[in-house]
This record gives sequence, structure tokens and C-alpha cells, in this order.
Amino acid sequence: MSGFLALLSRDLRLVWRRPGDVAVVLAFFIVATVLFPLGIGPAANILARIAAGVLWCTALFASMLSLDRLFAADYEDGSLDLLLLAPWPLELAALAKCAAHWIVTGLPLAVLAPLLGVTFGLPPGALVALAATLLVGTPTLSLIGGLAAALTLGARRGGALLALLALPLCVPTLIFGASAIETLMTGEDLLAHIAILAALALVALATTPWAMAAALRQAGE
Repeated sequence: MSGFLALLSRDLRLVWRRPGDVAVVLAFFIVATVLFPLGIGPAANILARIAAGVLWCTALFASMLSLDRLFAADYEDGSLDLLLLAPWPLELAALAKCAAHWIVTGLPLAVLAPLLGVTFGLPPGALVALAATLLVGTPTLSLIGGLAAALTLGARRGGALLALLALPLCVPTLIFGASAIETLMTGEDLLAHIAILAALALVALATTPWAMAAALRQAGE
């Protein structure tokens, strides 16, 4: 566990030294989301209807922006070789990097989403539900994206390959995250959708670190 915390702290310090990377992700999320109300117009019923899908899709695309560098810097400067030789499991190292990615992308997106939801005319209850679903669902996006980043490490045009691998695997999380808001607005139970999102996150947590470690070992050979 000490190795996990050390790697997590290291990655967060590196991100702190390059705040522009996080700013680009958040700026993309804000701009892409705001374009929809501007393009569709002031029809409140239409905006409220599409709000959950738009916010979840833009959050998914924004989280993908920085994933191509998740392991690339360590691969290029030789730090990956040190991780392969470290006394702690490589699975913990991969999990620490995904956790750092979620802290600097998924968590801010979950905080920003309710503020942007106001532009779509969402009621207060839906805004709270939107934040809750993103908090529960975005760790899955980081874990799946981390797996795609490990699989495409060192490949030419890795960013495009990463998106092709990660986006289809994120569809279940996207569907249940967006439909949760619609369920709440129709008066149905929200907890079932949040439970499914939590289950998807647990499945990703139980499987992707080992797959990431195997891909990183292959890339380090």
C-alpha cells in the first residue's frame, strides 16, 4: 500500500507541475457542452431531454483526451523499467496511475457537470443525481481508458487506437449513467442505476489492473 500511495503522490505532483493538461480537458468539457444549447436553441423541453446524454458523452470524450499520456511518459523516460523491477506488484502501479487520472479528470468533471446542467434547465434533483452518477461512473472510464492506454503503448497513432478500444467498452457505463437522470425525471427509482454503475466500476477494478500489468510487461520487453 505504501508503494501505491507513493506512486499516486508522484503522479499528482507531476500533474501539478503541468496544470495546462488538466485545463485543456476541463476547457474541452465546458466548450463542447455549451455548444449544444447554442446550436439547438432555447427550447427548454428539448434541452432537458438531451442533457444527461450530452453531459455524459462530453465527459467521456474529455476523459479520453489525456489518457494517451498515462503511461507514455514513463515508457519514454525509462521509468516503466523501474516499475517493472519495483518490489510492489505492477498491478498496484497501474491502479495508482488510473486513480491519479480520475482525481485530476473524473472528479473535476463530476463537480463541473451540475454547473453546466443548469444551462440545460435541469431541476436541482437532477443536478445532484448527475453529479452522483458521474462520481460513481467515471472511475470505470479511467480504468478502461488505462487498459486501452497500456495496450496501445508504443504504437503509432496510439491516440486513435486508444479511442477505438476504450469507447466501445465504456458504452454500458454511458448508457446507465445517462438513463439514470431520465429515470429520476420520470419519477422512477434512481438507486438501481447507481448500483449498476457501482457494479461496473467494481468489475473494472477487479479485472483491468491485471490486464494493464500484462500489457505493460509486454511493452517493457
